Amino acid sequence: MGISFSNQSNKFTITGKKKLIEWILLVCFLEKRVLEEINYIFCDDTFLLTLNKQYLKHTTLTDIITFDYSTRKKINAEIYISINRVRANATTYKVSLAEELRRVMIHGVLHCIGFTDKTNRTRAVMRRMENKYLQLYSEMS
Repeated sequence: MGISFSNQSNKFTITGKKKLIEWILLVCFLEKRVLEEINYIFCDDTFLLTLNKQYLKHTTLTDIITFDYSTRKKINAEIYISINRVRANATTYKVSLAEELRRVMIHGVLHCIGFTDKTNRTRAVMRRMENKYLQLYSEMS
C-alpha cells in the first residue's frame, strides 16, 4: 500500500521522496480520493515505447503511460515515466528536470482522478490542474 518508486534501469535516482509522497497524498485528499497504491516506474524511451506499442498500439515516444486500476474513489495505478522524455521536455520547456518530473508524476495521478487530455479543451483543463498542484508543491515546506 502507498506510493513506491522503482527503476527499470539504474540510470536515475529520485530525490525528495518524502515530500513527493506527502504532496501526492495531499492532492488525492483535495480531490476527495483515497490513495491505495501507486507504483512509479522510471524507465527509458525504449522500454516505454515497447509498452506503448504492446498495450496502446501507439508507435510514438511518450513521457508517461498510466495503467489506471482505480475505482470511483480509490486510486490504484502503475505509472511508467520515461526519464529520457522528461529530460528532453525539461530542456524544451526551459524548466528543471525536477519540475518537469513533478508535472509528469501529477499528470498520471490526475488521469487516475478522472481528468483526460484527448481534446484541446480537456488538455487545457489538465494543464491548469497540473499548474495548480505544482504551485501547491512549491508552497509546501
